[in-house]
Amino acid sequence: MAEEYVHRGLGEEIQAIGGHYVITDEVRMPFEGKQILYLKGYALIDASCCGVGGCPFVHVKGFLLDWKRKKDFLGQDVSLVEPIRGEGLKRTLQKKLQEKEVYHQIRFD
Repeated sequence: MAEEYVHRGLGEEIQAIGGHYVITDEVRMPFEGKQILYLKGYALIDASCCGVGGCPFVHVKGFLLDWKRKKDFLGQDVSLVEPIRGEGLKRTLQKKLQEKEVYHQIRFD
């Protein structure tokens, strides 16, 4: 089932419990005859009682169906994506991303 993805500003700090994270890139990558949309970023734990740390991450939004097809009420671009289903497909994509990107954590919507 298709879902809308609202594009946020790249490079903006987003506050979270214990620190913040930043989306640095939106990447469209060819994969099995389609395009995958994924986000690259980093998380920084710098406001926690347990210490400090951080990690780069990849957040796979899904198969890109319609790039920046409209604007939302705040004027932000909205794309249409289909989430990745199936553990085998996720493992295949994760292997391809490991060859291309440096990250400590990967998440699929």
